[in-house]
Parts: sequence; structure tokens; C-alpha cells
Amino acid sequence: MTTVTCHSRVAEEHLARFFEPRDDLVTEKRIGDGTFTLDEGPFHDWHREVTVDRSGAGDPLVSETTTFRLAVPFWGWLFLWPLRRRVTRRHRRLAVGSRPPEAGRLPAWLPPDMLDARAAIVLATISSLSVVTGYLGTIISQTITYSARQFGATTGDQGNVLAAVRVGVLGSLAIVAIADRRGRRRLLLVSIAASCVTAAFSALSWSMWTLAVTQTVSRAFSTAAAILLAIVAAEEMPRSSRAYAVGVMTLAAGLGAGICVWFLPLADTSAGGWRWLYVIPLVGLYPLLRLSRVLPETRRFIRRTTRVALTGHGGRLALVGTALFAAALFATPASQLQNTFLDHERDFSAARIALFTVLTSTPAALGVAFGGRLADTRGRRLVGGVGVLGGSILVLIGFYSHGWPMWTWTLAGTILGGAAVPAIAVYGPELFPTALRGKANGILQVAAVAGSSVGLLTVGALVDRWGRMGPAMTVMLAGPVLVAVLLGVAYPETAHRTLEEVNPEDDRGIGADLAAE
Repeated sequence: MTTVTCHSRVAEEHLARFFEPRDDLVTEKRIGDGTFTLDEGPFHDWHREVTVDRSGAGDPLVSETTTFRLAVPFWGWLFLWPLRRRVTRRHRRLAVGSRPPEAGRLPAWLPPDMLDARAAIVLATISSLSVVTGYLGTIISQTITYSARQFGATTGDQGNVLAAVRVGVLGSLAIVAIADRRGRRRLLLVSIAASCVTAAFSALSWSMWTLAVTQTVSRAFSTAAAILLAIVAAEEMPRSSRAYAVGVMTLAAGLGAGICVWFLPLADTSAGGWRWLYVIPLVGLYPLLRLSRVLPETRRFIRRTTRVALTGHGGRLALVGTALFAAALFATPASQLQNTFLDHERDFSAARIALFTVLTSTPAALGVAFGGRLADTRGRRLVGGVGVLGGSILVLIGFYSHGWPMWTWTLAGTILGGAAVPAIAVYGPELFPTALRGKANGILQVAAVAGSSVGLLTVGALVDRWGRMGPAMTVMLAGPVLVAVLLGVAYPETAHRTLEEVNPEDDRGIGADLAAE
């Protein structure tokens, strides 16, 4: 429990506001004279008590004691300081007669909707699990140079292994399709556990191909888990906070990928030092066990009422699949071939490449964070279209630039492009009914991976022909242009709408029941 106590001398005409229930961080209900408790909010417990002492000279002394316990496992410590500051600041504003925060207006660092305890627990839990999937999803690309060195593999062998691992997306399709019948929670937990264990088997690899086989299996499970995490977010979050949740999960997955990079120096400890990075995921089994006790099955899956044929949603599947394919045409080569560009065309050293990557990519988290909230408040189509096209153009200018302008354009492009990630990613879970959500998103993931492969192959061939990255990426800009056009003219706006409003096949009564709860 956290307790915040404030004392202030308050003029008589300002006292009444202290005795009004809060409706900003939390919705309170009055249980006594100057005593309030939790009505709605992301807390297990909330208690506020106001007392007035008129015994001294001058204005009365108001004492306000707020005690709360956040319903945010693992991440609650991040919110304690801003929550304490918010409580203290409100007290001081009331004490001097300033207006309190507008009713129903939440701080920018919270979701647009007020979450209840269940939603807060789910969001914190799936964010924690996203850290694990983020690590598992990046491990092969970070370590393949070192494994190839030990096994005496060529650059071509490395490319073949990376291409083979991408086949794991087909396995993820089967897993998420089963989740439409068996449930999100069970398949999600099994997938993460299986991915951690099979990743550990990669540490025992005796050739590049045994590494490829174990990583293909591990990647199938981790990709399925990432898809199911997004589905859980869409099915459990309130109507105006789904993109925010996807943005938070994206940041958490980025943290997991960063943790993999932090441990990369282990690869320099010995010829087989890279193997330790594949053992580390076993550590994720402990938090997985703890989180499995608090993660519920989604209420929409439990209350699903109909079986729906995929053929009836071919139009939406083609629409979203085309957009994901087109977006990957530019985004994947822009990120994965960036080091090659800096090395060959800008003569960067390894250390300078690392510095460039850190300084231009890390701030993309700002775009993801604000993009998720803007997509919920302003709309997915606007944020997604501006972010994907504007960010791609800025990054493209970076490929034509030198010196500090190259750093500046790339930085601006990654921030703006990051804003489009939650706005576009949330469409996959939103545009399909509960009975098809897993299968449809598995197919969409295949489309995205296909776009990545085509983009890498095309840009690689064009660079070999023209000798420069800029012209090749200019050709690929057609992908983001197509995405922006589709968002503007073909995509529906799903912000502020329940999943049942977006998908009439689902029982509209479910959405009403969940909102009432």
C-alpha cells in the first residue's frame, strides 16, 4: 500500500471541493463525511480521507490522506512517483482555489479510457510477456554472425538460415488457428514456454542447420505468442484504449530486444559464447509461471456465440494483408540493410554504426507511445497514414544525405514512423470476429513476412545493380504510398467503437455486457 498525506491552510470558500469525489485518476464514491473509496480505476484498493482542523488561528488546516494499491503487476513501480505527484499536485491546486483536473480527463501517460483493475492487470501482464517475445524474436539475428564464425559458415549460409527461420511463421498460423477453438490464454502460455525451451536447445547446436531447425520451431511459437498478445489486448481493453495497449506492448517487446543486445558481449567471451544468449530465455519461465496465475481468459472468447467462415471476410483479409505486405516492402530493408548502407556507402566503423543505431532508433519509442494514444483519440486512419508515409519519406531522405543531416532525417523518420505502428497493428485484431481472430491474424503475419522477404530480395538486387541504397529505397517507397492510400480510402475507422460494432457477426450484447461490467 502507498500512502500520500498532504496538509494545507485553506480558505473557507475553497473547502467544499475537497469533499467532492474524484473523477480523474480514479472514480470515487463517498462512504462517509470526508471519506471516499474506489468506484472505478486501475487499483485493488483506494481510500481517501479529508479532515479539517479549525482549532488554530487563521484559515482551517485541511489534512488529506490517500492510500492506494495499484493493480499493475511487475510494472507498478513505474507509476508510483507520477501518481504520488498527481495526488499532491491536486491537493495544492485545491488549496489555493485553482480548478481541479477536468472530470474524466486522464493524464497523457495513462490510457484514454479509465481502466478497471482487471484491464490494468491484463495490460501489465501481456506487456511483461511481450518482453520475453521481443527477446526471442531478435536472438537469431543478433547471434548469427558469431555462430557462423564457430561453424565456419559463409555469408550465404547465414542468409539461408535467416530465410529458413522465417518459415516458422507458417507454424504460428496453425497455433493461432487452434487458439480460436481452445482459447487465447492456454495457447499463449504454452507458446511462450515452448519457445523458451526450444531456444535453449539452440545452444546445443552442432551446425548451422541444427541451429536453423531449432530456431524455426522457436520462432513459430514466439510469433504465435506475439499475435495472441495483440488479440488479448484487443479483446480486453476498452474501446478507446486498444491502440494504446498495442503501443505499450510494442515498447515492451523493444525492451526485450534491447535486453538481447545487452547480453551480446557474452558472445565475445569464447568461440561458443553466443550459446549463452539462447540459454537466457529459460529465465523467462519463472515470470511466466507467476503471470499465468493472474492472466485470465478473455471474456470475449468465453462469450463467443457463433462460428464464422473465413471466406466471408476475404475482403478485409485482402485489404489488411496488402497493407502489411506493402509496409514491409520498405520498412524491413530500411532497417535490416541500414548497417550495410552505413558501412559501404558512408564508411562508418562498427562503433559508429552502433552509435547511429542507438541514437536514431531508440527515440522511436516516443513515436510509438504517442502514436498509440493519438490513434485512440484522433483516429487510426489519420495517424497511420501520416506516420507510415511521412516517416518513410524522412528515412528515404536520410539515405541520400551525409553528415549530421543524415542523422537528423533518420531520427525524425523513425519517430514519425513509430507513431504508425500501433495505429496499423491494432487493425489486425479489430477487423475480424472473435471466432476468426486468431486464424486471420496468422494469415496476416504470413503476408507481412512475405513482404519483408520480397523487400529484402528486391532492394538487394537493385543495390547490386545500381551500387547505391537511395535509388533502391525510392522504388520501395511505393509500398508506404499504397498503405497511406488504402488507409485513406478503404479502411474503416475503428477508434471509439466496440469490437462488436466493427464485427456485426459477434453478439452485440457481449460488448454491452462488458461495458456494463
